[in-house]
Amino acid sequence: MQVAIHLGVHCTDDDRLLKTLLKNKGTLAKAGICIPGPGRYRKSVIREAQKLRGIPADSDFRDLLVASIIDDDHASRLVLTIENLLCVHSRVFENGIIYDQASTRPANLRKLFPGLPVEFFLSVRNPATFIPAVFHHKNQSTPEFLSFMDKVEPDKILWSDVISALTDSNPGCRVTVWCNEDTPLIWPEVMTLITGFETAANLEGGNDVLASIMRNEGLARMQTYLGTHPPRNEHQRRQIALAFLDKYAIDDAIEEVLDVPGWTDDLVEELTLNYEADLHKIAQMDQVRFISA
Repeated sequence: MQVAIHLGVHCTDDDRLLKTLLKNKGTLAKAGICIPGPGRYRKSVIREAQKLRGIPADSDFRDLLVASIIDDDHASRLVLTIENLLCVHSRVFENGIIYDQASTRPANLRKLFPGLPVEFFLSVRNPATFIPAVFHHKNQSTPEFLSFMDKVEPDKILWSDVISALTDSNPGCRVTVWCNEDTPLIWPEVMTLITGFETAANLEGGNDVLASIMRNEGLARMQTYLGTHPPRNEHQRRQIALAFLDKYAIDDAIEEVLDVPGWTDDLVEELTLNYEADLHKIAQMDQVRFISA
C-alpha cells in the first residue's frame, strides 16, 4: 500500500483538498484509493507518532493502525491530510524559525508505516501574504504582531529550508510541492497526483478552487467551451482557464490588502522576489516534484 500525506501548509488549503477528494470517495475507492474522513486518523496518528518518539513501529502495529483507518482490505493507496502535523497556527514561527519541526514530525509519522512507500504533498505561499494570513487566522490584535514575529526576520524566510528539512529526514520519500498562488490553475493535477488516479476528467471538483475566484458567468462559459473544445493536454487546459480568469476574475478574491505594522512596499517586493528565487531552487531539489503553472 502506498501512503500519500498532505501537510498543508497553513493558510493554503483549509481542508479544500480533503473536501474535494471526499466528493469522489466512491469513484476513488473503486480504483483502490482510500480517502478516509479526518476523524478516523488525524488525532490518532499524531498521538501514536508522539508515543513512539521516532522509533519505527513494527509491522503488527502498522497493520492495526491501517485497519483502523480504512475499511477496504484491498486498497492500494491511502491519502491522509494533516495540516496541523507540523504545528498549530500559533507556533508556525516558534523559536524564530518557520516550521522548525519539519525535520521531526513528518519523519515520526512516516515511521508509523514501516515498509510502505510514503510521499508528502504541500503547497507554499509568498511570505508577504503568508505571514499576515497566519497571524490573522488567530484573530490576534494588531499590537500583538511584533510579539508574534519575535526573532523572525521576514526576509530570511525560505520555503526551501522547510523542504530540505523534510527531504533530509525522509530519504527516499518524494515531496510534491506547488505554489498556493497557482492552485486555481493546477488543481486537477494536484488531485490526480495525490490520489494516483488516472485522470481528473473523471473526478468531480476540478474547478472548485477556480470557482472561488471567478464569477459564475465566466465559470459556466469556460465549462461550455471546454465541452466543445476539449483541451489536448494539461498545458492547454490551463491556458484556457487563464484566459477566462483574465476576463471574469473576482477582483476582491485575487487582490490582497496587506495591513501589517511596520511593513513597507519595498519589503513586500523584496519578500516576493526572494520567494520567486526560492521556488526556482525548490524545483531543482532532489526528491522534489514541483508542479508549475
